[in-house]
Amino acid sequence: MNTKTKALNEQGVSLWLDNITRKILDDRTLEKYITELSVTGLTSNPTIFDNAISKSEDYDTAISESGQDTDSEKLFFTLAIEDIQRAADLFLPVFERTNGVDGFVSIEVSPLLAYDTESTIKAAKTIFSQVNRPNVFIKIPGTPEGLPAIERVIAEGIPVNVTLLFSADQYEAAANAWLNGVEIRAGKGLNPDVRSVASVFVSRWDKAVAGKVPIGLENKLGLAVAQKTYEAYRQFLQSERVQRLLNIGVSPQRLLWASTGTKDPAVSDVLYIENLVTPFSVNTMPENTLLAYADHGEKGDVLPPACQVTEEVLKQFREEGIDIQDLAATLQEEGAASFTDSWNHLISSIDQKRIQVKHTNNL
Repeated sequence: MNTKTKALNEQGVSLWLDNITRKILDDRTLEKYITELSVTGLTSNPTIFDNAISKSEDYDTAISESGQDTDSEKLFFTLAIEDIQRAADLFLPVFERTNGVDGFVSIEVSPLLAYDTESTIKAAKTIFSQVNRPNVFIKIPGTPEGLPAIERVIAEGIPVNVTLLFSADQYEAAANAWLNGVEIRAGKGLNPDVRSVASVFVSRWDKAVAGKVPIGLENKLGLAVAQKTYEAYRQFLQSERVQRLLNIGVSPQRLLWASTGTKDPAVSDVLYIENLVTPFSVNTMPENTLLAYADHGEKGDVLPPACQVTEEVLKQFREEGIDIQDLAATLQEEGAASFTDSWNHLISSIDQKRIQVKHTNNL
């Protein structure tokens, strides 16, 4: 057992892998991460699956065996759900040991639905039914159109990973969507304990302002915004509405740090791991970041709620012309567009692989 990752987990941080491929399932790498690196969950997104399928031959056999009358989007979900089911089964002991707090895997609805509430709800229900595992999160973006979908999907009793959040305001909106959904269930006499995480992206802030602010402010915005969000999270957990739900057995939505791989090679590759030690939270890490922390990560102090130093840092960015609220909205829009691009490339890659297979079979 790696002592560095074990110590981080013992500080109250769940370490999740932000990656899934058929290869790490087949060669038992994921099992190794669970047993040796204290990994307790996993997230996926369209970019991850695009890289897994389009840049390897690991799925070629399955693609070749698919019927030609199955459209490529449906084929993708068949392949992805098989991987997610296998990963969920590996994490099931964690899920059971933690009474359903940890041990989740996440699969996302099509990013083409990011601004379509009704279709998102329908897709979430379909995917959850097809995966058929208790420890799966359906990822839904926290866009304005996604928020009512999140509320209604939670009200249906489906666990949700709210993705593409960038600021304290966006986090609070997502937290309230979960809260509304849980309260609806409680009001109907249904089991209100529907698990959820709110995924706040960190490193993209620093990438967005790189070269636009003085060197002294480089790589400081992401952590400052994260700290403000952590303060909002702490206040949310202590609110009367949440406390009343705790009294009837609800496990509150957890905060998840996403996009924690460092984008700037000039700074530590574990910057967002060492500085985001927040109990009762998740840090989902790209594979190389997880391995880097296991190799040379240092135990960090628990992040305090936002303090005067944080406020001063944010003030300096505002003085440099950075509008935090506007940039958060832009980052969310760009994130949705990026996942859409990956999705389109993924479906195109599957189309091409199917054409190649058909051509080979006809030779």
